[in-house]
Formats: sequence, C-alpha cells, structure tokens
Amino acid sequence: MRMRPPVRVACVGAGYFSRFHYDAWNRIGDALPVASINRDIEKARATGLTAYNDLDLALREEQPDLLDVITPPPTHLDTIRRALDSGVKAIICQKPFCRDLDEAEAAVALARDAGAVLVVHENFRFQPWYRLIKNEIANGRIGAFQQFTFRLRTGDGQGSDAYLDRQPYFQEMPRLLVHETGVHWIDVFRFVAGEPDAVYADLRKLNPVIAGEDAGHILLDYRSGARCLFDGNRLLDHAAENRMLTLGEGLVEGTDGTLTLHGDGSVRFRRFGSHAETTLLEAQNYQGFGGDCVYALQKHVIDGLVHGTPIENRAEDYLENIRIVDAVYRSNDTGARIDLR
Repeated sequence: MRMRPPVRVACVGAGYFSRFHYDAWNRIGDALPVASINRDIEKARATGLTAYNDLDLALREEQPDLLDVITPPPTHLDTIRRALDSGVKAIICQKPFCRDLDEAEAAVALARDAGAVLVVHENFRFQPWYRLIKNEIANGRIGAFQQFTFRLRTGDGQGSDAYLDRQPYFQEMPRLLVHETGVHWIDVFRFVAGEPDAVYADLRKLNPVIAGEDAGHILLDYRSGARCLFDGNRLLDHAAENRMLTLGEGLVEGTDGTLTLHGDGSVRFRRFGSHAETTLLEAQNYQGFGGDCVYALQKHVIDGLVHGTPIENRAEDYLENIRIVDAVYRSNDTGARIDLR
C-alpha cells in the first residue's frame, strides 16, 4: 500500500509519553499531523492541533490516512476497530499491544480483513545503538554470536512514591516488569539474535507498594547454543546522567570480541584477548526519547507508506512478542523451561 504525501495523521491520546509522538510527527516531512483526540479535550488542545474528545467525530471530519494510538491497552482493540470502520488504512498502536493475545489476534484479523497496515509502536529496536549492534554482528565483527546480556537498572522503583511522577499507573499494573518493560528487550533480542527456541524466567516483586513484579531474570535459549539474558531490577540504578536514555547497560559477546552498550548510549568494541576498546558509537545529545527512536519508528512507517519500503513491527509479526511474554509468566509460575517451537 502506497500513499501520496503528505500522509494525514491523527493521534488519539495526549498523556505523558504522547509528547514524543507529537514532536516526531512535526519533524517528518511526508507526514501532516491534523488532529489530537483525548477524553480531556484541554490536553488535546495543548498539542496545538485541532482538538477532539470524540474519536468517531474526529475520524469523520478529519479523514486521516493514519491513526496513531497512544492510549492504554484496554482501549486498543475498540479504537482499532472504529478506525478501520471509518476507512483508516494505516494504524500505529502503542505497546503493550492490547490487553492479551486474544485481543491482539483479533486486532490483526480486523486489519487484515480491511486491507490496512497495522504497526505496533515498539521503538527500542529503532534506538541507534541496537541498529549498530545488529549490523556489527551481521558484519562479523564479534565472530560467532554467543550471548546478549542486558541489565535494566532504571532506579525509579523505590519507595511509596515509585513511578508517581511520570507513569503512576505502573503501581497498579498486575504485570509490570515483563508486560510493560521487558517486552522491549524481548523484541530487541528477536531483532538482533533471531527467534528463540525456549525461555526460562524467575521474577520477583521487591517494592511492596506495587501490584506487579519489578525484578527478575529472563533467559532466551537458542538451538545454536547462543543465549539472550534480560536481568531487570527497577529499584537499582546504573552509571548515567540520564538513566532513561538506555535504561541500563548491555553486553554482546562473540568468539572474536565484545560490544558494550553504556548508559550514555555509546557502544565500544573490545577484541577477544585485548584490553583496548574502540568506540563505534559516540555518546551524543539526541532530540526526543531514547536516541530519538520514536521519530525513527514513525519516519520508518511513513517511508514505508509513501515509498513502499518494508515496514518492521507489523502487528502480525509482533504477536510473537506477546506469546513469549505469556511464556515468561508461565515459566515463572511453574518454575519450568518453556519450549517455544
């Protein structure tokens, strides 16, 4: 499906994270943001776009080519259904995608039947350090890939006021660390290392004021012998002026060397057997969130719609992330390794 620019974009949702979406849309030349829809119309007006508190009215009057869904999971399926019924032919939907796998599969089926493009706004794979890491592995710099370890250390989960200043609903989520946050690295691991064959997980709740888990380990197993390890703890921190840039530190190891992701967004390479490091990606000031990954994802989708280039994160492919998340919780509940294939 190709669209002529500019692609008319309407956004539903004007909460905390939406500011990064609106900023990115304003910087994408082939996109024309036309409306903001939010239950609190004053928040929609604050975006500077034509404001609505009625989704159906906005869809009728603005007739957007693309709807950007920036609302919580319980709203996703109904919003997608109403957008498709109105004739919208492209939708980007924030993650976590829908409430569960059944709803996500229903949304995918609706989009397929309507001949529409449905993309999940899973932006971490668009962070510049992960794009570089994938390329370096593909180019053979570290030899045979052995392990990718990421240590999540956000430092925002301590005490009775944890998360209240940014995303207070985190305190009430029955599944937090994996469903809301760890899914980013499940997707990154799939992007960098391919499809895992099994998963084992051990999760914990350390802060008693929250409903869900806030620490734990996830081990993805590959038949090749490679591993991906997510070591998450939202109560601990890492050495970075902005802990929200990378949210932690990563180590990608191969037979010929190691790539290290630091909290400042830099990536360094150390050859096997050597002490010296080479900087492959310098630390820098990025506009927007997380290395400007929101902009990168949204521009990637617009380029696909306008120029016909392949689009990543299509919802039908993203379903595997949800299946793995479900397997993570099953593994934790049963104490067993869960086969995925």
